[in-house]
Amino acid sequence: MHAAGAEPGYAADVSDVQTLSRRPPAPSEKRQATEVAVLSAMEELLGEGTPYAALSVERIATRAGISRTAFYFYFADKRELLMRLASALSDELYREADAWWSGAGDGSQQLTAAVGKIATLYRAHSPLVCAIVEVSAYDEVVGPFWRALVGRFVDASAERIETEIAAGRADAGLGAHATSFSLVWMTERALYQMLVQDAPIRDEELVRALVQIWTSTVYGPQRP
Repeated sequence: MHAAGAEPGYAADVSDVQTLSRRPPAPSEKRQATEVAVLSAMEELLGEGTPYAALSVERIATRAGISRTAFYFYFADKRELLMRLASALSDELYREADAWWSGAGDGSQQLTAAVGKIATLYRAHSPLVCAIVEVSAYDEVVGPFWRALVGRFVDASAERIETEIAAGRADAGLGAHATSFSLVWMTERALYQMLVQDAPIRDEELVRALVQIWTSTVYGPQRP
């Protein structure tokens, strides 16, 4: 029976509206969630000690809770996964380095803070860093990709060095880009070796040495 005053079909119409209001998440949200799961799965497997070369798409997909076939709906291959993870890590590193690039105060103190936080991120993402650096040595796509990411740091550091030269705080004879190229790649290699050589020196000692090299090169040995 219908309630007084209610038209036939009204209850069914309300039910339909309620059902529509509980529609599943938009495809874009589902896709984003699945991509995050797959990316997390790969970093987890790397963190568990599985070498990148030994990782199969099926194993990554299984860890993420999807099928191997579904994996290819989201990613072209495991190399794309590695590059996506490396790009996200690079963005984190870039934000930390910006403490020096965009700072207007004591450059030495800003460098100390930035290099320390960058070293911490390297340590936290050690398996990923090792994988991307190792694969970049032989992969024709990952190699240029990684060098371009590091190139962002070279360019930004060169701009800060130019600013310091213009302000009279750095040696006018410095070649900003060449100096930046040398310092940035030195830091990348040193932090990578910190990870693969089973801590030959303590992290804080390496950070202190890197900061001293940066500051003495850019600001001169007499600068604080």
